[in-house]
Amino acid sequence: MKSMAAVHLKYGNKVQIEEIDIPDPLETQVIVKLKSTGVCHSQLHQMNNAETTRPISLGHEGTGYVEKIGKNVKDLKEGDKVIVTWVGKNSYKGKLDIPQTTASYKGVKFSEFTFTWSQYTIVDENLVVKIDSSHPDDVSSIVGCAVLTGGGAVLHTAKVRPNNSVAIYGMGGVGLSALKMAHLLNAYPIIAVDIIESKLQFAKEFGATHIINSMEEDPIQKIHEITNGGVDYAFDAIGVKQTMEQILPSVRDGGSGAENIGGKAVLIGIPAVHDISIDPRNFMFKHKQYIGSLGATYPEQDFEMYLRWHKEGKFPLNKLVTDRYTLEDIAIACDDLHSGKITGRAIVEF
Repeated sequence: MKSMAAVHLKYGNKVQIEEIDIPDPLETQVIVKLKSTGVCHSQLHQMNNAETTRPISLGHEGTGYVEKIGKNVKDLKEGDKVIVTWVGKNSYKGKLDIPQTTASYKGVKFSEFTFTWSQYTIVDENLVVKIDSSHPDDVSSIVGCAVLTGGGAVLHTAKVRPNNSVAIYGMGGVGLSALKMAHLLNAYPIIAVDIIESKLQFAKEFGATHIINSMEEDPIQKIHEITNGGVDYAFDAIGVKQTMEQILPSVRDGGSGAENIGGKAVLIGIPAVHDISIDPRNFMFKHKQYIGSLGATYPEQDFEMYLRWHKEGKFPLNKLVTDRYTLEDIAIACDDLHSGKITGRAIVEF
């Protein structure tokens, strides 16, 4: 089978549309005809990394219909409506070991285990989650990354509870998903931090009680003013050096004693650099914590939960999706994301 797909061939170049080859599925593989896919900042990191193995086909969140299955696929059948994701259905049981896709470009296999910037994709069944046929073909795709990543960090990793104070750095699709989850869990205050005023104003529609433009004022100082000493939880949904270093001093102090634990900083965004500087006294004398959150979700349970909340108007995916593109315009979508023109989450529709 042939498919048109976005392929990145050379470091420094833009992604381009090429014809790729998709073979018949192996025993546990599934071919999905995609209807939509999200455009995630982590793909920009991949393209801007000189060490990335190329050619690569990108994308890791998409909605579509099962076209063909391998002979040992158990829980899916042709015609099923599904979300393709990067978080395995059994990943919470240990390290995920998923074989790479068997799709290729001019005889060279892609090194990824999932890709969705394509008319068709072929992936292991563990990355394909069946959803009810009543869910939308378009905005449901972002549940496969943006929503599960941001929402899951708040719900499952931090386990935020009512009246916990929260600050979230970065109001893209992941940050807005984290913010909406904090709002649903009745956190207070919920502080949105970004450098773009329009994104901060948009964040108010998702539950932000306070906003901080970090181009105009020191976010750490302002967070301490709002909360009288720092938040219970600070999340970085960006992954740049500055924000990775800001979230720990944004949380409240603890001190000596078994239960006198300070606030918790949670890194959600894929790091754009390998090194950051943190004052170790934050850990030792202030009893703070710094942890990561990587796709914190139970896909088969959570995906339907998020989609049900969307139907009920509690988690408005249609509002979160602010920009739509065709596959042919994927390079424009990447440029728009890089330049901050996308207010929420962008999707590609096929």
